[in-house]
Amino acid sequence: MTAKIRAERRTDALSKARIVEAAIEILDKNGEDALTFRALAAHLETGSGAIYWHVADKDYLLAAATDHIVARVMADAARGSSPRDVIRAMANGLFDAIDGHPWVGGQLSRNPWQYAVLRLMEGIGGQVQALGVPERAQFNVATALLSFMLGLAGQYAAGARLFPRDADRAEVRKAHLGAVAAKWMELDPAEHPFVRQVAKVLPEHDDREQFLAGIDLILAGMESIQKLGAP
Repeated sequence: MTAKIRAERRTDALSKARIVEAAIEILDKNGEDALTFRALAAHLETGSGAIYWHVADKDYLLAAATDHIVARVMADAARGSSPRDVIRAMANGLFDAIDGHPWVGGQLSRNPWQYAVLRLMEGIGGQVQALGVPERAQFNVATALLSFMLGLAGQYAAGARLFPRDADRAEVRKAHLGAVAAKWMELDPAEHPFVRQVAKVLPEHDDREQFLAGIDLILAGMESIQKLGAP
C-alpha cells in the first residue's frame, strides 16, 4: 500500500468528532499551549489541511472540545429523578469536569457566549421551569445558578495557572491555602474579624462541599420565590 493511499484513508476516516477527541487528549495531557494544528496533525497521523477541512481555527476547536465535555455532563445529569436532583447533578458533573479537565474552566470563563454556556443555560432553565418557578423569576434564578457554576470555572482556571502541571495538586493546593491563611491571621483583628475567623478552615475546606452548599442555598432561595411569588 502506498503512502498516498494510506493518507487518503486517514483523511476519509477523519471527522470533526475524531478531531475534537484528539484535541481533548492533547489538552488533558499537556495543556492549552500544547494544542496546535501541527501537534494535532501528528497525533492523528494526517496533514493539517485535512484538519482545517473540519475545524476553522484553534478558538473553534477549543469551543468544540469544551462543548463536548459539557454535553457529556448534561447527558449524565438528565438521569436525575427530580428537577432539583438534575440541577445538583449538573453542578456536581461540572465540578468533576473542570477538576478533570482544567482547561475547560479557562475556556468557560474566557468566552461566556460560546455554545457550551448556552447549553448549560438551556439545561438549567429547563429544570427551573420544571420546578414551577414563576416565569417572571425564571431568568434571575437560572442566571444566578449559571453564574455560580461559571464562577467555579474561573476559580479553577486561575488555580490551574498557579500550580505546575506535574505537581500533586492536592498537596500544592493545601500548601498554598495554608500560606494564604497564615497571611490572613496577620491581619488587624479589629478590621478583619471574620476573615481571621475563617482562616483556620481555609486550608482544610472541601471545595466540592463548599460548591454544592452554594448550589443548595440558591435552590433554597428558589423555593422561597415559589412560596412567596415572583418579585
